[in-house]
Amino acid sequence: MIETTSLKDRGAAEQKRSLLVLIVILAVLIADQTMKIWVKTHFYMGEDVEIFPWWHLKFIENNGMAFGMELGSKLLLSAGRILAVAAFIWFISKIISRPTLKSGFLVTCALITAGAAGNIFDCVFYGEIFNNPAPPQVASLFPAGGGYAGWFEGRVVDMMYFPLFSFVWPSWVPGVGGTEYEFFQYIFNIADASICVGVFMLILFYSNEFSESLLYVRRRIKEK
Repeated sequence: MIETTSLKDRGAAEQKRSLLVLIVILAVLIADQTMKIWVKTHFYMGEDVEIFPWWHLKFIENNGMAFGMELGSKLLLSAGRILAVAAFIWFISKIISRPTLKSGFLVTCALITAGAAGNIFDCVFYGEIFNNPAPPQVASLFPAGGGYAGWFEGRVVDMMYFPLFSFVWPSWVPGVGGTEYEFFQYIFNIADASICVGVFMLILFYSNEFSESLLYVRRRIKEK
């Protein structure tokens, strides 16, 4: 009877952890895609709307990774994102049954997974479901004339811009002397922020948990 109760408790705890992961992933995906679709259909390319002096909504698109970085071909980048999301989902599915698993670590994994998945939607679908008119026109969702690119060739929508402060480097600084520097000059989206927060939490608070979980997964694989 005690063993049966213990199994029920473990099963209930696992269900709660699974629900937590699902809620975090869905919340990030819904927020990310809602913001992107709204910006895409209400802003023209390059439009900059000041919310506060330190916070703008500025619509840009990029072909690369987070914060507009470029790396390799578009198809390879999309495939890499899909593989990364699949790997994280597989990893979470393997560790979710650990009775000592911390909820914060699961949230961290869910944030990274959701962030990577959020930008996959842009790459896979946006080229097909949006057009790309010249400014000041805004894009249409499911345009009659078709999209601006094929499947897996869409561009990632970015809009979060935080120009917190700027300064001019002193003339004596090698290489950058006399040039203006702005912090924070990168433009990103909710999915990018989700990845960064997840990685930040992982490094600062859950590095040991991550290492232990990797060892746990390895043991389970070897047992099979």
